[in-house]
Amino acid sequence: MSANLKYVSLGILVFQTTSLVLTMRYSRTLKEEGPRYLSSTAVVVAELLKIMACILLVYKDSKCSLRALNRVLHDEILNKPMETLKLAIPSGIYTLQNNLLYVALSNLDAATYQVTYQLKILTTALFSVSMLSKKLGVYQWLSLVILMTGVAFVQWPSDSQLDSKELSAGSQFVGLMAVLTACFSSGFAGVYFEKILKETKQSVWIRNIQLGFFGSIFGLMGVYIYDGELVSKNGFFQGYNRLTWIVVVLQALGGLVIAAVIKYADNILKGFATSLSIILSTLISYFWLQDFVPTSVFFLGAILVITATFLYGYDPKPAGNPTKA
Repeated sequence: MSANLKYVSLGILVFQTTSLVLTMRYSRTLKEEGPRYLSSTAVVVAELLKIMACILLVYKDSKCSLRALNRVLHDEILNKPMETLKLAIPSGIYTLQNNLLYVALSNLDAATYQVTYQLKILTTALFSVSMLSKKLGVYQWLSLVILMTGVAFVQWPSDSQLDSKELSAGSQFVGLMAVLTACFSSGFAGVYFEKILKETKQSVWIRNIQLGFFGSIFGLMGVYIYDGELVSKNGFFQGYNRLTWIVVVLQALGGLVIAAVIKYADNILKGFATSLSIILSTLISYFWLQDFVPTSVFFLGAILVITATFLYGYDPKPAGNPTKA
């Protein structure tokens, strides 16, 4: 049974990671009549959907009792304002990160984005060392060096990119800056959130409701500041279609799905999921989206990144240690 759950976890992780990146990229590059949907509003809607999903999960944990649900939400959120306020910092950073991912996938192909975004392993490791006093082994430090080398190769400009200077150079730079900033924000927010989870005994679903609450507020502020004029002119849901809603749902439920299945997936399995996702993104970008032509340098970089992902999760067992019954 546990073996089957592992493979189901692998399938879900690969599907969620790959489908979100590809649908987001496709939705941001698809040429349609009328205004395109605003990524800032999509981030807000995703946060609201996440809150609704988490409330349903807390309701399920409360034995489907509305009274018990109301008591849990009141006791864990309203009666602990300082605990709730702690989530404002990572929530603001996650909101920034989610907006940056839309910027990145508007300017980078899915394959390049997928590989480059693995730099979040590096930033998470560095923040873990500085904030959680975590100690990294030799294999992990080696994997981080390999990771940086691989991403450098992936970002190496090809001859076709050098020849076509229309808007590719500028958009490539904007996309790269967006991914790098998202990697740093992901690393810091992830470690900060882990620190909070370790210090308290609240459920991860309650914490996600708190994150979603602040995320919605920060997201609405972003909508007002950057897209307020467009919203007042064409409406909050301008340009929304079936594909937009798929992207929003995948973004909202993706993290929750991963949180639910992660207990069945060890580091090696997560490495497999990342690797398969990179390979699938590359193939679909080339054959379906047709916005990416892989080069030998890209393949070398991708192989290095995949190797680094496996190596970072490698946990060598000490020799001669007998297994306990």
